[in-house]
Amino acid sequence: MALKSTIYKAQLQIADMDRHLYADHALTLARHPSETDERMMMRLLAFAMSVPADDLQGALTFAGGLSDTEEPDLWQKDLTGQLVQWIEVGQPLDERRLTKACGRAEVVRLWAYSSAVPVWWSSMEGKLSRLSNLEVWQVPAETSKALAALAQRSMQLQVTVQDGAIWVGDGKDSIQVEPIALRSLSQRRG
Repeated sequence: MALKSTIYKAQLQIADMDRHLYADHALTLARHPSETDERMMMRLLAFAMSVPADDLQGALTFAGGLSDTEEPDLWQKDLTGQLVQWIEVGQPLDERRLTKACGRAEVVRLWAYSSAVPVWWSSMEGKLSRLSNLEVWQVPAETSKALAALAQRSMQLQVTVQDGAIWVGDGKDSIQVEPIALRSLSQRRG
């Protein structure tokens, strides 16, 4: 008998002063049987940090991710079906998945977490150097584990962003997230 996904609901209030984005989102997340709280919360963080201010170029949605090898964890498609954003969470085992995504989407973002990220990045950085539309962010392992502690079947979360620092809270606890840009689009253009 196949295990089914578990459904999580999140009311997400975003106040992103860096992007001048203030929005509320009612989200439903299907948590794959093999997915951890840590990975699911990283998907929520990736959503909060990538959601556009409006849906003029299509909405950012959760995609198949773990369930479908042809889909990322999140994506944004414009009204013609063209991929605007392709967002992955974790550490892809080889560069081909990201290379293919960069050929299909305007922007590809990867949110890596765990204590193994520095080792993984040292083996991948050179292989990904030619991909001009790729961003890679690292969230320290202690921080991603603290985010996992906020996971509940029904969540009300506030995400505040100012000067590159992110705070995620549930009314009782607040976690400060300081992502490290391993590779950003501004580094590539600048």
